[in-house]
Amino acid sequence: MRDALARARREAAEAAHRAAEEAARLDRERRQFALAVGAVKPVKAAPRADVRPPAPPALPRQRELDEARALAEAMSDEVDVESLLLTDDGLGFRRPGVSLDVLGQLRKGKWAIQDQLDLHGMRRDEAREAVGAFIRSAGQRGLRCLRVVHGKGHGSPGREPVLKSKVHKWLAQRQEVIAFAQATGPQGGAGAVIVLMES
Repeated sequence: MRDALARARREAAEAAHRAAEEAARLDRERRQFALAVGAVKPVKAAPRADVRPPAPPALPRQRELDEARALAEAMSDEVDVESLLLTDDGLGFRRPGVSLDVLGQLRKGKWAIQDQLDLHGMRRDEAREAVGAFIRSAGQRGLRCLRVVHGKGHGSPGREPVLKSKVHKWLAQRQEVIAFAQATGPQGGAGAVIVLMES
């Protein structure tokens, strides 16, 4: 029993001695490294530039498709324009509250045209969609005076302007449009209409 106790004490002393030697060795290595390298300070990482290309802007494609579909359904070819607008000789239209002076200025080409849409070569459904999109875009951009070229019908059967009356009906159904009149000769004459948008 005494031998076992003595052996355990020896093993514990040897283990303590080994641990002390290992600690001394590590301490010497740390001091030698510090002498070789010098004073060490932690380095702050510099901020890195994010070189990833920016994500493209989200485009509301479904909303645009829905709006185009709603426009096609909302602008009818059969609407009675005279029930919607104050009319005169068929060449000018104005909403209630819009003065005849404004219509006269439109007819005389006094307003500066800010954008135009040419419907030549389009079928009726294409033209209706194009007119709706054009008016919506112009309203979003804050434009006031537009020209819609519907043509004189020289290439149509019977040489009749197929789109002219339809364009009038479509424009009359747009709340953004407050007046329109046939263009003057230099602005397109009977083949175009000048449109005034609400401010």
